[in-house]
Amino acid sequence: MRENVLKDKSYQFAVRTIHFYKFLVENKKEFTIAKQILRSGTSIGANVEEANQAESKADFIHKLSIANKEANETHYWLRLLIDTDIVSKDHVSLRNDCEELMRLLTAIIKSTKSNLKK
Repeated sequence: MRENVLKDKSYQFAVRTIHFYKFLVENKKEFTIAKQILRSGTSIGANVEEANQAESKADFIHKLSIANKEANETHYWLRLLIDTDIVSKDHVSLRNDCEELMRLLTAIIKSTKSNLKK
């Protein structure tokens, strides 16, 4: 069940990331960081999708680990945009969603590793 929640949340995050990218490009004329966020923010869900088709538990863990790394990168870019006043703190909800994804990914990875050892 958690994987479905993760799949849904990561997909919705990707949709929000695309809208945020458009906002950054059109309204803030920010292209470099916007492109980075677009790539890493949409990659989270893509890797979750791949994990759901994993060939083994190890492959599943590997794909989710990549998704977690992408989430951490996205979080970095979001913090950078907020801390440099390119966007206002109103965009904290996207950062909070990213943090939630990181917590979910970490919990699922730990749980799967624990079950693998048993």
